[in-house]
Amino acid sequence: MKVTVLILLPLVFSATTQKNEEDADFVSLPTETRSRFAMLDDVRILANGLLQLGHGLKDFVHKTKGQINEILQKLNVFDKSFYDLSEQTNEIREKEVELKEQTSKLQENNEELKNLSNKIYSQMEYLQQDKVQLQTKIVRLEEKLNHITEGQHGEQDHKEVAALKHYVEQQDINIQRLLKVVQTQNTQLDYQNGQIKDLEDKLSNVSFPNSIRSLPASQRLDTHSSVHPNNSTESTQEPNGQPRDCNDIYNQGERTSGIYTIRPNKSEEFSVYCEMTSDVAWTVIQRRADGSVEFNQTWEDYANGFGDLAGEFWLGLKKVYSLSQQGDYILHIELQDWKDNRRFVEYLFTLGNEDTSYTLQLSQVLGNIPSALSEYTPLQFSTSDHQSQHLKCPTEISSGGWWKATCGGTNLNGKYIKPKGRAKAERRRGQGLYWKPEKGRMYSLRSTKIMLYRTDLENFD
Repeated sequence: MKVTVLILLPLVFSATTQKNEEDADFVSLPTETRSRFAMLDDVRILANGLLQLGHGLKDFVHKTKGQINEILQKLNVFDKSFYDLSEQTNEIREKEVELKEQTSKLQENNEELKNLSNKIYSQMEYLQQDKVQLQTKIVRLEEKLNHITEGQHGEQDHKEVAALKHYVEQQDINIQRLLKVVQTQNTQLDYQNGQIKDLEDKLSNVSFPNSIRSLPASQRLDTHSSVHPNNSTESTQEPNGQPRDCNDIYNQGERTSGIYTIRPNKSEEFSVYCEMTSDVAWTVIQRRADGSVEFNQTWEDYANGFGDLAGEFWLGLKKVYSLSQQGDYILHIELQDWKDNRRFVEYLFTLGNEDTSYTLQLSQVLGNIPSALSEYTPLQFSTSDHQSQHLKCPTEISSGGWWKATCGGTNLNGKYIKPKGRAKAERRRGQGLYWKPEKGRMYSLRSTKIMLYRTDLENFD
C-alpha cells in the first residue's frame, strides 16, 4: 500500500501544477478546451481519499505490529512453561521409579519376615508338644516321688525328678523368650506392611496427564523412606572356622567357663569371657565384684575396653557393637545386693555405631526386678569427657560411662563403694552401683554382670 501511495502522489502534484497553469490561462482558453480538463477535480478528490486511506493503513500496520509483539511474548512464556513442565514430568518419572524400587525391596523384606514368622510358629508348635510331653512326664514323676516318700525308690529317682524339673523350667524360659521374639517380628511385619501400603498409595496417586497444560506448575513429589532395624539377612557363618561368640564355642562342645578367642563377622579377633551353663553359653561384656578396677574412665577407654577378663572388666563398645551386628541377641543383666539377693532382667536390643554415640534401644523380655532402663527410647552412651548435647551432668554425678537419659538414675559403672557399719552401702549422690526403676526404690548393688546370648532359631530345635 505504501508503494501505491508513493506512485499516486507525483501524479497528484503534477496534476495540481498543471491545473494551476491551466487556471492561469483559463480565461484565454475556449469553453471547449476547459471541459477537457474537468476530470482534474475528480483526480484531486481521489488523491485526497487515497492519502487518507494511506494514513489509515499506516495506523493499522502499527497496531498490527503491537499485536504481533504481544503474541510473540506470550509464545515465549508458553515455551518456558512447556520446558518447566517437561522438567517436572521427568522428575516425577524418576520418583516413580524410585518408589517402585523401594516397594519391591519392602515386599522382599516382608516375604522374608513372613517366612521367619512361619518358622518361629513351627518351632513354637514343637515346643508346645514338648511341653505337653514334659508335663506328662512330670505327672508320672510326681507319682514316682510319692512312692519315693514311701521308701519304694532310691536317691536316683530324686536326682531324675530334680533334673527334669530344671529342664522344664528352662524350656518355659525359652518359650517365653521365643514368644517375645515372635511378638517383635509381628510388630516388624505390621510396620513393613504399613510402609508398603503407603508407597502403593503414593504410586497410585502418581499419574501423567494427557495434556501437559493440566499439570500444575508447582507440583512436586516428596518421598520418605524408613529402614527398620534388625532386618539384616547377612550370613552368620564363622569366618575361617573361628567362633563368632560363646554360643559357637558351646556348640563346638566346650562346657567350661573361661577366656576364649572369638572373631565376629567383619571384625578382628579378640578375647572374651564365656560363662557356660548346662544349656546356655553367655558372652560376658561387663563384670563388677569388688572395686579392684577403676571404672571412671575416658570415652576412648570405654570404646576399646579395659580391666581383667578374669576379674572386673568392661569389654568395650566397639567389640559389643561388632557382636550385635551379626545376629539378634538377648541382653542379660544380673544384679546382687549387699544382702546377697540376686535378681535379673533381659532385653531385646539394638546398638548403634560410634557416630550415634553407641545409642541403645531396649525392649524387656524377662526379669524378676522392675526395669530401670527406658524402653523404646534411644539412650546415648556418655562418659565424663563425652556427653550428649542434651545431657550436661556435673562431674561429681557423672562417674563412669553408661547409657543415660538423665543425670541421675541407674548406673552400673559408677564408683564402687563398700558398705560401712551395718550391711548397707554408702549412698553418695552419683556414686556407687545402683539400679533405680522409674517407679520404685533404689537398689544398692554389690556386684553386677552384663552378658549377651544369641537367639538363633537352631537353639530351639
